[in-house]
Amino acid sequence: MRVAPEIVLTDEERVELTSLVRSRLTSVRLSQRAQIVLLAAEGMQNKDIAARLNVGRVQVARWRERYAQSRLAGIERDRPRGATPLKVDVARLVELTTQSKPNAATHWSTRTMAAELGVSAASVSRHWRANGLKPHVVRGFKVSRDPNFVAKLEDIVGLYMAPPEHALVLCCDEKSQVQALDRTQPGLPLKKGRAATMTHDYKRNGTTTLFAALNVLNGLSPGDVAVATDLRLRDGEVL
Repeated sequence: MRVAPEIVLTDEERVELTSLVRSRLTSVRLSQRAQIVLLAAEGMQNKDIAARLNVGRVQVARWRERYAQSRLAGIERDRPRGATPLKVDVARLVELTTQSKPNAATHWSTRTMAAELGVSAASVSRHWRANGLKPHVVRGFKVSRDPNFVAKLEDIVGLYMAPPEHALVLCCDEKSQVQALDRTQPGLPLKKGRAATMTHDYKRNGTTTLFAALNVLNGLSPGDVAVATDLRLRDGEVL
């Protein structure tokens, strides 16, 4: 048979509990709990306290035991209900998201990451937003395979940073259209506030045919130059 714990109060504790019962600033719940403890200290049984205060016996037993264990702190606050929330290892979540891929998939989803870490998908989504991660967003990139790319890049950058006077720059391209597309950039991994990059094309900053560049003084448009060039080639003229 379960025996209710005995409540023995000091003079200070009795004065403290009595003031909580009489104070108009005390919440109804705390005032009722203080009354339960005071009546328990008088030697009353749980069933008698429950009948006097018109509450359940289980409720009386609960607050009596909590006061016996933690004194006033045991009745001031309610203990959290439900299961203990799972703690997410944020560092591991970020590392997996940015440095790895799941099996048979191109990127992590909230469900696959939740299954990997043993947490809820909502928790994964919340921490992704907090760290600015978007695994489903991928930007294309393509790295140049030219073995002399670095030297050419340094020459071009140097030309733009310190151009000589009266310089004429001619750019030869495999296509004759004047275009303005983005140049291939180095691929960057997924990080906070930025998606992964993946280039698929490169840009041409206002390039045109060499014939058009050499015939600017003639006042001909690139289309006229192309027609004239085509006619010269048909007539067998060597350019």
